[in-house]
Amino acid sequence: MKRRLPVLAVNGALLLIAAVTLFPLLWMVSVSLMTPGSSGSYPPPLWPEHATLANYQELFVHGRLGRHFLNSLGVATVATLLSLTFNVSAGYAFAKLRFPGRERIQQVLLGALVIPAQVGMLPLFLLLKQIGLVNTLAGVLVPWLAGIFSIFLVRQHAATIPDDLLEAARLDGAGELQIFRRVVLPLLAPVLVTLAVFTFLGAWNDFMWPLIVLNDGNLYTLPVALASLSREHVQDSEMMMAGSVVTVLPVLALFLVLQRFYLRGMTGGAVKG
Repeated sequence: MKRRLPVLAVNGALLLIAAVTLFPLLWMVSVSLMTPGSSGSYPPPLWPEHATLANYQELFVHGRLGRHFLNSLGVATVATLLSLTFNVSAGYAFAKLRFPGRERIQQVLLGALVIPAQVGMLPLFLLLKQIGLVNTLAGVLVPWLAGIFSIFLVRQHAATIPDDLLEAARLDGAGELQIFRRVVLPLLAPVLVTLAVFTFLGAWNDFMWPLIVLNDGNLYTLPVALASLSREHVQDSEMMMAGSVVTVLPVLALFLVLQRFYLRGMTGGAVKG
């Protein structure tokens, strides 16, 4: 019994932490199913007395949330694909390819990590204005094309790939593109999934840059659209909670699904001798 006490204490503490963590999410779902004005009573109810989907119906029919959901889904998906394409290629090049100025470029990029992203928003906005990408979803995608942190995240993983493995592939007659596609990418599976999750979540939840570059309400992503709706429906807590559920649950489900593949990649991505 004495041996089981520490185990029970640890499991109890973990359950308590999980309950505290999940309670706001569960209450958000509960409030979204309440009738308008129900959550404002005192004490606040924990669950709806008469569950209803009227708040979701109002958001999708009159709030045009479906359009904004598709905008966010398209931006996040394309941003993830572009980020993987450019960041993985650049990270592998910095790790394994030799070219003039490589070390100097790496030093400059590392120095740029200390510069807040907000500092570059004004020059980037002016550049997009010159080339006609302001108030377009393409303009929203530009910051996700490449990221210094993402490049060096890939670089650190690519640096662990043995040079002998790449040289053996070259001796077998494989070209650089073929080596990258058939040898390097499978070995980078863990960082590919991690980078994809981080990029998708970041693009999905991004608020400031879409707010700056977009002024057409039809092009708003979900965070910007919800902020706009909250000004019109400041007293409609139930409706705003429904919008939060639509924003949070899809990416939460995506993370839980990809977590399994991430763990599989962590255990199956080692180089076998």
